[in-house]
Amino acid sequence: MSLTASPDDGLGHAELMDRTYRYQRLIYDLTRRYYLLGRDRLIRDLSPGPRDRVLEVACGTGRNLALIGRAYPGRELFGLDISREMLRSAEATLGRSACLAQADACTFDGESLFNRRGFDRIVISFGLSMIPDWEAAVTASLAQLRPGGSLHLVDFGDQARLPRLFRRLLLAWLARFHVTPREDFEARLGAIARAQGCRLDFTPLYRGYSHYAVLHRV
Repeated sequence: MSLTASPDDGLGHAELMDRTYRYQRLIYDLTRRYYLLGRDRLIRDLSPGPRDRVLEVACGTGRNLALIGRAYPGRELFGLDISREMLRSAEATLGRSACLAQADACTFDGESLFNRRGFDRIVISFGLSMIPDWEAAVTASLAQLRPGGSLHLVDFGDQARLPRLFRRLLLAWLARFHVTPREDFEARLGAIARAQGCRLDFTPLYRGYSHYAVLHRV
């Protein structure tokens, strides 16, 4: 495994994420398992080919990449995150099984970071709700897909079908960690898909608590 830094790593947001997760990263996987719902479905649906490259954007502690590696052995695994603190945990979790880099999800270039041109599966799991310009992150990821590849997204939904008090408490809790569920997510993803010539599959999960989207590069 290698850990490199991007020359354009968005230091303002990187510092915020480092402050947020300097200590939270130590208990992140233990605590988030109860409310980051939809991650395991994404992994089950990923189905990369035997020689495919899988990249996780905003890979955090490396939890998802570790599970992807177990589910699909032999695939090349890559991860990037803007937070060096999170990457410290990912490095400990993944060892030599993945190549990691510090980079901004909105501006990264896979070839310069990993010496690989294009990826077959790209994953962003509960990361877009923490990226200020999340649409730029989606567009940047689509630019890194090989023909026939797919971008898999899971994140918080609008919780519109859940009790109002639950929604209010959840949003207040998420705000403490700079997490903002994106409004009109399906419509805005659809606009990106049309502009990029991709096909969008969109599935609300758990009464709108979260949603799962796949953009297919044709």
